[in-house]
Formats: sequence, structure tokens, C-alpha cells
Amino acid sequence: MKELDLSIIGKKSEEIIFKYSWKDVVLYALGIGTKIDELQFLYEGYSNGLKVIPSFACIAAARGLQLRRLGKIEFSHFVHGEQSIKLYKPFTPSGEIIIQGEISNIYDKGKAAVIHALVSGYNSNKEHIFDTEAVFFYIGAGGFGGDPGPKVEPINPPKGVNPDFSISYDTDETQAALYRLNGDFNPLHIDPEFAGRSGRFRGPILHGLCTYGIATRAIIYGACDGKVERLKEFKARFTREVYPGERLTIEGWKDNGRYIIQVRKDETVVLSNAYAIVE
Repeated sequence: MKELDLSIIGKKSEEIIFKYSWKDVVLYALGIGTKIDELQFLYEGYSNGLKVIPSFACIAAARGLQLRRLGKIEFSHFVHGEQSIKLYKPFTPSGEIIIQGEISNIYDKGKAAVIHALVSGYNSNKEHIFDTEAVFFYIGAGGFGGDPGPKVEPINPPKGVNPDFSISYDTDETQAALYRLNGDFNPLHIDPEFAGRSGRFRGPILHGLCTYGIATRAIIYGACDGKVERLKEFKARFTREVYPGERLTIEGWKDNGRYIIQVRKDETVVLSNAYAIVE
């Protein structure tokens, strides 16, 4: 395993421009399972204007991830552990976003390095649109004597209390094949032979960010009355894999100004330690 270049921590990348059209917005919405009766996310001629699901931030942010600045790394040892978005302005249906990223922290967990990658987006007027933070576990790259990092607050639903909202969606067998057109072409999500070589999965799995987007969509309806501008923050941990075709249930509990979020397939939790802040 190659050593990580720790000198890049906190150093911002050069700005890049992410250009997108209404077709990109609609493709993303379809990729996370949006149905034809949700025209505000699918129709560029919608009467009140096409709306953009806030987790589209993850698509824009992918252009600004600075993982290759870590050195010569082995991406097969990377595990996407957590994802968060913070929203400051709703996305326009098309436009250009100025993207800038940085590796904000690298922690030493012994068997793995934990890498925090922050990406921010601004419009042409330098108005802040979003921040995203992705947390990756780089297996085998720990043990370099670094800071182990802060303890993570456990966020669990209250026991014995019914959720304030519960929404279930059936994913489609072609869900991963469609979602990958947003730019994540990892064969793990399409190629059965490749997925089988992992020794962990029985076949191609759904992108974690697809599950995250599906959860975001449910939060918009369950906690935001369908209004995208009300969602200000969503953070979640990827706990278990999801296979295309499985049914997901997204639940939320009000908790002191936020919602505790949990996503499960049957009784197996697939997104945990999650919360959303709604205005």
C-alpha cells in the first residue's frame, strides 16, 4: 500500500466549472427512481419551473473530489463510508457551478485511513450553493501515527416510537444501470462477473449515492412538503449494500430541530447514523 500524501490536507484545488442542463437534472431524478407523477422533477416545461432534487449536489461535487492528489492509491481498497450535503441555495434547472474541493482531514484508524473530502459549489456571482463531504475508508493505509479523529455521535431512532414519516420505494432491476449514466461507471454496479470477484456481493449492487438520493427524495416529501428549498442538510452512513430491485423504506423521527433518518430493506438497515435538517 502506498503512503498517503498528508501535505495536501486543507489545500484547496483549482476551481473548475460544472456545466449542466435540464436533461442532466431529469436523468438524475430518473436515476433515483422518480416517477411520472412527480413532474416537478421530470418536466422542463413544468408550470412552476423544473425543480432539482438537492442530492444532485453529489453529482456536481464528483467533479471536484481530490482523491488523486493523495498520491498513487488503490481505489479497490476505498470504501465510501459517509456522505453529507449542506444546501444554501436551490439549484437552478440548468447552469454553471464553480466547484472547488479539498481533502479536509485524514485520520488514522490503524487498519484504515479515514479520508474526509470536502467539495463546495458557487454560482457565477460567488453565491454559495452547497457543500458536500464524503468520508472514505482506505483499507490498509492506516498505521501512520496520525490523529485517530473525534468520536462520532451515535444517532439512533428512539426505541418503541413510531416514525413521523415512513415512505417506501421499490427500486428497479435496471436502477444501477440507469444511475451510472450520471457519471459513476464502476463495473461493480453493472458487471456480475466483476461483482462476484469481490467475494462480498452476490451480484451488482446499487450505488450508495443512489440509495442516498432515494432517501433525499423521501425526505423532500416526508419532511419538506415537497419543497426542495426546505432541506438544508442531510448526512448518512452507508451500512449495508442494496441490490437493484429491492424495496427501501425511509423513516424519519423529529428530534430537537432535526429529523433522525433511517433507511432499511426489510429489517436490515442500509443507511444509518443519519439526520436531516429542515427549515
